Amino acid sequence: MSTSLLQSRFRVEGMDCASCAKKIDTAARRVDGVEDVSVSVTAGTMTVTHRPVADMASLSKRIESLGYTVSPAAAKSSMARSAGQIDTVAQDHTGHDHHHGGHHHEHAGDGHSARDHADHDHPGHDHGDDMRDETEHSPGSQLSQSRYRVEGMDCASCAQKIDTAVRRIEGIEEVSVSVTAGTMTVSHGADVNVSEIKKRVESLGYKVFPAPATKSNTAGGDASHEGHDHKDEKGVAGLHGHDHGNEEGPWWKSTKAKLTIVCGLALVAAFVVGKLLPAYETWAFIAAMAVGLIPIARRAVMAALNGSPFTIETLMTIAAVGAVVIDASEEAAAVVFLFLVGELLEGVAAGRARASIKALATLVPKTALVEDGGKTTEVPAESLAIGSTILVRPGDRVPADGIILLGDTSIDESPVTGESVPKTKGPEDQVFAGTINQDAAIRVKVTAAAADNTISRIIDLVEQAQESKAPTERFIDRFSTYYTPGVMVVAALIAVVPPLAFGGDWSEWIYKGLAVLLIGCPCALVISTPAAIAASLSAGARRGLLMKGGAVLESFRKVTKVAFDKTGTLTEGKPKVTDVVGASRSEKETVELAANLEIGSSHPLAVAILAKARENGYEPTSATDGKAIGGEGVVGTVNGASLFLGSPQAAEKRVQLSQELRERITSLNDQGKTVSVLLVNEQVAGLLAMRDEPRADAAAGIAALKELGISAVMLTGDNKRTAAAIAASLGIEPRAELMPQDKQRIVGEMQKAGEIVAKVGDGINDAPALAAADVGIAMGGGTDVALETADAAVLHGRVMDVANMVALSRATMSNIFQNITISLGLKAVFLVTTVVGITGLWPAILADTGATVLVTANAMRLLGWRGIK
Repeated sequence: MSTSLLQSRFRVEGMDCASCAKKIDTAARRVDGVEDVSVSVTAGTMTVTHRPVADMASLSKRIESLGYTVSPAAAKSSMARSAGQIDTVAQDHTGHDHHHGGHHHEHAGDGHSARDHADHDHPGHDHGDDMRDETEHSPGSQLSQSRYRVEGMDCASCAQKIDTAVRRIEGIEEVSVSVTAGTMTVSHGADVNVSEIKKRVESLGYKVFPAPATKSNTAGGDASHEGHDHKDEKGVAGLHGHDHGNEEGPWWKSTKAKLTIVCGLALVAAFVVGKLLPAYETWAFIAAMAVGLIPIARRAVMAALNGSPFTIETLMTIAAVGAVVIDASEEAAAVVFLFLVGELLEGVAAGRARASIKALATLVPKTALVEDGGKTTEVPAESLAIGSTILVRPGDRVPADGIILLGDTSIDESPVTGESVPKTKGPEDQVFAGTINQDAAIRVKVTAAAADNTISRIIDLVEQAQESKAPTERFIDRFSTYYTPGVMVVAALIAVVPPLAFGGDWSEWIYKGLAVLLIGCPCALVISTPAAIAASLSAGARRGLLMKGGAVLESFRKVTKVAFDKTGTLTEGKPKVTDVVGASRSEKETVELAANLEIGSSHPLAVAILAKARENGYEPTSATDGKAIGGEGVVGTVNGASLFLGSPQAAEKRVQLSQELRERITSLNDQGKTVSVLLVNEQVAGLLAMRDEPRADAAAGIAALKELGISAVMLTGDNKRTAAAIAASLGIEPRAELMPQDKQRIVGEMQKAGEIVAKVGDGINDAPALAAADVGIAMGGGTDVALETADAAVLHGRVMDVANMVALSRATMSNIFQNITISLGLKAVFLVTTVVGITGLWPAILADTGATVLVTANAMRLLGWRGIK
């Protein structure tokens, strides 16, 4: 039995870079009893997972000895669990069955231990309260907490600007900005004017609305607590306080879209005016530029006034104004428009990511049928109390985690485990919220409240993993922090130092200073780097490789390990008949008779049998008196013959199988295949073995990754026997019988071991691991949630394309490095020649334009990328 872990959270003042975070992380991990440390420079916080014996006072002193100030902060949850306490599913792999085409199939694998949902703690998660006032006062504290919905955020740079601005308000203690959720939570003194917070953020160009306050403790409270109360929480519709209102409306109705469209129309109008009235061409382009630049410049000014002077808006303003100064108004207008288009695309992507998290909640039905005193009442699923008895009808989704009290059925657990074959469930078996009851009505005792059910926890994991990522800041924004002010200082020094210190000619050195400003104009960088990224994304898209931006491209280059899901990723995602063994009937007759019995069934194994019959040119006809036998299989009559199709165990109840057949069944099971036995008039007609087979290019795709120096592992919810058989055929390491949190945990373990991990999956159950990995890849045909949670998607479902993404990333990053070298190299050369008097203003202008042309042409070479041969 593993020991429960505690989680303590601290505010750390004085951090300002990744180097600070690294020093603090290293120091904290050296304290005895500390298990894990997470440091956020942006939030100014440190979260420590530790054993009860760990001395937190000693930890604080150790951090303060590095020159930082440490104080207790809001504890986002009560208890953390060690890896050994991760919950697993109560599953019995010794009997998979289905009704109506419902065989009792053998999947001899190790079962998981049952889990207790009633006492379930969520480390690091802050559940949403019911819709109370926007400001929540913490008992025993002088601090209040206000929560807002912020529209217009689309990247880490946005979050940094908002965080910096709000922290400058007197009385603000803690600020937490979530780009993914589109929210901002502020802990502040009771005397702070909350309207000032809203006004400050809106001055940066964002829209702010009150949102429901979460139920965390505020700063200054105890950093670790022994209980977590869910009784006031909303589930399903308002799951965990996510209330995005109507922000996910059509993208073209957003403020950014309207500005981009107007700027584009102004640019077109300027071209027309330039052709019709050449004398006014320059003014027309300046006016078109101003349409887009004025809002950008205003945001730059407000960001500077609020503590962020060198943002990408500042860079764009300088670039555009600099282009006008050198009489390149047409280029200035085009650059501003392209910048707005890029910002718009980021906003659309961020909105879709938020919507994908909300889509998870729709898996759980909004209502449930509660049985009490012989009466059945429909109630909201979020109101279900632990211990309630609910009725789940055939075809319904299960509204809550629970244990079956009465009834036998097949449950499709693919939304939770990803396993392709439905599982037989009976009394005392566990069922999970969001899974689908296929065959018969069941009575279920609720074991977890709505806020604690399986889907809710998956949402927790996705959000935690996404927010724990440290997104790579856009290169230009980061570079401009030093580059733009540096160029201005150098130009000023060149203009004034020689005349003042050495008696130089003022007009000559001012002229050189202006030339240096033109040389340092960042237009080339603004245009050329996105050109390389756009070209590579276009080349990839033509091959069905979808990557969400330049940061993802950079991450792919560093990948050292790829974790694949099995079902629907390495395999086709649907069983196929792999072996037919004739006994008293031929192989052909065995398939045809079984197909007649299965016609009309939508069960995956039934579909496989029907597909095999049609592949052989046989069109099945329906059996008479066909019906399912709970937990065993299906019976019917074909041409006067009595048929039974079911698992070997169920068949043994009717006839005795020969030793030869038993050995053959065991052999097929060892290969990870599901075996069904067909009986005709109480004689064994034959065996049908089925398995979800690997994709045609799976082995080649794994081999291509190995050639790139990347190892691979399979993470699957399927049973150990099947996983081992598939993995052996592909030459890959298997990890089987995993729940979503297990996959996420394993990804984390690999990252701690120094691996840069890419996770490939196609289902909702993969979403937490996709978000936790350094790069998440969704397989084509996967769910919308997987596609939106992931950083990239393989649209054509080819395993080889994972290796192609790595290859494209490496080619792209090499190209970007070349572009930066060309651009800055030319500027350096002309800087020297200008200072020594060899070149002047016009060559300086040509240097900037020439750099733009060269690096853009270099970037366009990526359009010819064709993938691994």
